Amino acid sequence: QVQLVESGGGLVQAGGSLRLACAASERTFENYAMGWFRQAPGKEREFVAAITWTKSTYYADSVKGRFTISRDNAKNTVYLQMNSLKPEDTAVYSCAARRFSVSYDYTQYTSWGQGTQVTVSE
Repeated sequence: QVQLVESGGGLVQAGGSLRLACAASERTFENYAMGWFRQAPGKEREFVAAITWTKSTYYADSVKGRFTISRDNAKNTVYLQMNSLKPEDTAVYSCAARRFSVSYDYTQYTSWGQGTQVTVSE
């Protein structure tokens, strides 16, 4: 299984930016699709963005135009650049991995990181 570690969360004012990173184990990253999910207090986990191993990207409507997912396969790392942040973006953000294809369903991912807190103030 892929080992994943997220970083880059923090506190930011509305309209600001954060860049999250997810580092994966070297031998298992190739040919995996990567996804970002988030969960706010009292709400269900929701899909944010995903990227295939060939770098096709997918976004939730709520973040389209504001967030950008990317990956550096040589560094075994996936990123989530978050711009124009809103208080509604406050959540624990987690990265996840599954073999080959993207899924919008969190239950279809086989590996998960511990998560990183993103808090956006008014």
